Amino acid sequence: FTASACQFRGTIPTGIGNLTNLIELDLGANDLTRSIPTTLGRLQKLQRLHIAGNRIRGSIPNDLCHLKNLGYLHLSSNKLSGSIPSCFGDLPALQELFLDSNVLAFNIPTSLWSLRDLLVLNLSSNFLTGNLPPEVGNMKSITTLDLSKNLVSEFGDLVSLESLDLSQNNLSGTIPKSLEALIYLKYLNVSSNKLQGEIPNGGPFINFTAESFMFNEALCGAPHFQLLYATNNFGEDNLIGKGSQGMVYKGVLSNGLIVAIKVFNLEFQGALRSFDSECEVMQGIRHRNLVRIITCCSNLDFKALVLKYMPNGSLEKWLYSHNYFLDLIQRLNIMIDVASALEYLHHDCSSLVVHCDLKPSNVLLDDDMVAHVTDFGIAKLLTKTESMQQTKTLGTIGYMAPEHGSDGIVSTKSDVYSYGILLMEVFARKKPMDEMFTGDLTLKTWVESLSNSVIQVVDVNLLRREDEDLATKLSCLSSIMALALACTNDSPEERLDMKDAVVELKKSRMKLLM
Repeated sequence: FTASACQFRGTIPTGIGNLTNLIELDLGANDLTRSIPTTLGRLQKLQRLHIAGNRIRGSIPNDLCHLKNLGYLHLSSNKLSGSIPSCFGDLPALQELFLDSNVLAFNIPTSLWSLRDLLVLNLSSNFLTGNLPPEVGNMKSITTLDLSKNLVSEFGDLVSLESLDLSQNNLSGTIPKSLEALIYLKYLNVSSNKLQGEIPNGGPFINFTAESFMFNEALCGAPHFQLLYATNNFGEDNLIGKGSQGMVYKGVLSNGLIVAIKVFNLEFQGALRSFDSECEVMQGIRHRNLVRIITCCSNLDFKALVLKYMPNGSLEKWLYSHNYFLDLIQRLNIMIDVASALEYLHHDCSSLVVHCDLKPSNVLLDDDMVAHVTDFGIAKLLTKTESMQQTKTLGTIGYMAPEHGSDGIVSTKSDVYSYGILLMEVFARKKPMDEMFTGDLTLKTWVESLSNSVIQVVDVNLLRREDEDLATKLSCLSSIMALALACTNDSPEERLDMKDAVVELKKSRMKLLM
């Protein structure tokens, strides 16, 4: 009998226990209330019971333990309380048990670990406590174990495990090296615990990224000594960047991988907050135009991020250093890459991300001159219902939106403003803090005043009088500068959206390539 998502209200009738030939009962995703009737224990032939996604309260009746043929039990997303019945360990046919997203408490009964044929166990988002005993290792068949968002401490050895989520528990100590033997493990999440020490680096751990280990007390991916070795003891010759919050070194890991290692200066007041912010923001985002965190090292007195190395350095270097030059199409491609990254951060992440510090030094270029946005040290996460957030942390003068600088208000539109300034800078090759800008004259007002004479604004190296396609180039540059001005409107509501910016820039590129 299946009646899921039928908008049923009220209680599950006790008379349902008289349907003794029932094999499946699915009442999920309705609006059922009260408790689970004990009469369900009469359904001796029942193989599947699904009443998830209702508002059922009370404890789980022990009568369900009479269902010896039950293979699938799904009670998640209700308001069930009390303890998990220990007699569940006497359900020999059980293969999938979902009790997540309730208010269950107390210890996980040890009898559960005797369910040798159990494939999936999800107890996440409850208030369960206690240790996971060695008997966990009896579950040789289990492929998915999710105990996240509880108060469980310690975990054991599960040879067939493919997915293990122990995030937001109270785990302490080190991650056992024995987990390297879990050759089928494809997903691991031990974030938001109190783990310390070195992260194992063998077996499945080779494929896990920093996101699996975020927000622990003192976990270190590549051990501190390995980072010392990779950078010649953080030597001057390996130094590729420096700032108030720390240094960036080029390093070669033991497996030959070339990386950038960002070491935070913990004496700087905001460094620890910046490290935590980068970890939090980068935990759930992936995009070809963002610099990827490979792993992190977090000891009590040492914090570092190991990042993908960008051999062509920063956009700032290519704009202002001698012997470096970007032609028109290269600059346009780079700014499309940056816009694509912002479009993703603003529209495609579960939490909207505001970078808050977009500037040329935070745009890095790989082997193929593809741009990657980096440095999320002061970034802010917004929920889908938030349009803005207040902060005391300022970005870089010249790139900040007016409302960020004056009122500390940041939103996705703040990033749009910074992007507009960056767009002007890249094609004019003029820094917003250039000495020519004094009084009321700024990079923005200068571009605005010459909007009908773009040839006086853009980098002289981009145009030559003898160019056959000079008119096309001027037309594209006019469109680009108009776009930059649309991004830097004083009113956040009037600024362009990054989705629209990407579309317009790609149109300009098509003109140049025709």
